[in-house]
Amino acid sequence: MLPRLIYSLLLVVLAPLAWAWLLWRSRGGAASWQPWAAERFGQYPQPWDGDQPIWVHAVSVGEVRAAKPLIQKLVLKGETVILTHLTPTGKAEGQRILSDEIRSGQIRQQWVPYDLQGSMRRFWAHFKPKMVILIEREVWPNLVGVAREQATPVILASARLSEKSFKQARRIDRLFGGLLRDTYRGITVALAQSEADAQRLFDAGVSRVEVCGNLKFDMQLPHVAVQAGQHWRERLSRPVVAIASTREGEDRPMASQIKRFLETLKNNEPNSPLFLLIPRHPQRFDEAARFLDGVGARYARWSVLRSDPASDECLKDIDVVLGDTMGEMPFFYAAADVAVVGGSFEPHGGQNFIEASAVGTPVVVGPHTHNFSDAVASATHAGAIVQVQTVEQAFDQVKQWLAAPDEAKRVGLQGKSWVNNHLGATDRMMQAIFDLERGQEVINDSECDQRQH
Repeated sequence: MLPRLIYSLLLVVLAPLAWAWLLWRSRGGAASWQPWAAERFGQYPQPWDGDQPIWVHAVSVGEVRAAKPLIQKLVLKGETVILTHLTPTGKAEGQRILSDEIRSGQIRQQWVPYDLQGSMRRFWAHFKPKMVILIEREVWPNLVGVAREQATPVILASARLSEKSFKQARRIDRLFGGLLRDTYRGITVALAQSEADAQRLFDAGVSRVEVCGNLKFDMQLPHVAVQAGQHWRERLSRPVVAIASTREGEDRPMASQIKRFLETLKNNEPNSPLFLLIPRHPQRFDEAARFLDGVGARYARWSVLRSDPASDECLKDIDVVLGDTMGEMPFFYAAADVAVVGGSFEPHGGQNFIEASAVGTPVVVGPHTHNFSDAVASATHAGAIVQVQTVEQAFDQVKQWLAAPDEAKRVGLQGKSWVNNHLGATDRMMQAIFDLERGQEVINDSECDQRQH
């Protein structure tokens, strides 16, 4: 308890810095993040009059998309779900892809409370969740600690723990007297993405670990968006290269390489490719535009093109489309002949490339993929993706595939097959949740019997 008390006091002291960080992330506009919203402190104006819910925490966009099939199966099972997020993009994505369930009242969205003891206890007192499902790696000491106080089972679903994160946890434990080890011990069961994740989670302190796979493989890409992307590509009659989910430090070198790539083709290939530059976060759309301006690239914003009836004509005269909208990645991947997936050319840990493979688009990733290390290793072994070390090498691979479309198509088909071979994580996790619920019922019945005797 002492390490968690010290941690809680430290959080209170550092709270102003956390709020400043949220303000910085919103680039001066605090409204979307709502850092001082009452629900971030576990305070709610109206009483909860719904059924005892299952709490699902999906921190941002990637986790929300991954959790969608699991959440929908819980709703079909008759459960009420409290769905929480940290980021405004995660909340907006949840509203977009789970709109029917939200309108029907089967899902209630909230900001996740700050990991302060008071905030978490007020959340529990208000909603009284009967189970907590944390997506991927959202393990917070007071969240898990209060769940333990309330005898609420905690499931870490599609759980991952990279070697880097495991070492960081060890360092934190040395500083805080085993804080994270005690937190991991409070997890009832971790449903791991891979054997390597399972071993690290067990070593971190989780006593019960099962390997169920990665929820991202079960993501159902919207058929209409995929079909629309494919039709758009056919109308263009020129190759399309998606540079997707770029993070801080990546857009500038990507813009420079696009310009250099096009200059080398000018005299040799009249049918030059159209590049799609798609930053991961909306607050960086304008920054990416400045980089394109800086290299003199001819570009247009997708937010303008998508609603312009004359956009097909406009596209003939530009080199780059700046993807400045959210939620359209399936369209872009379906339209692309090749995808370079960002977040991996700077030490951000990589971004989800599985969506691109799912639609049969060949993928290039960079060297920094520790958040997807097992998936990258598996996909590379299956011949489904190519991993390179630099942005320059990525563009060399793009050039090779554009010059050999049959080879690119073969790699794309390998990716599609690889994804299909990893389906089923959702059903395995639902079975584990059902088994846990049954176990809790048995324990509760046993306790009742003991009291009666």
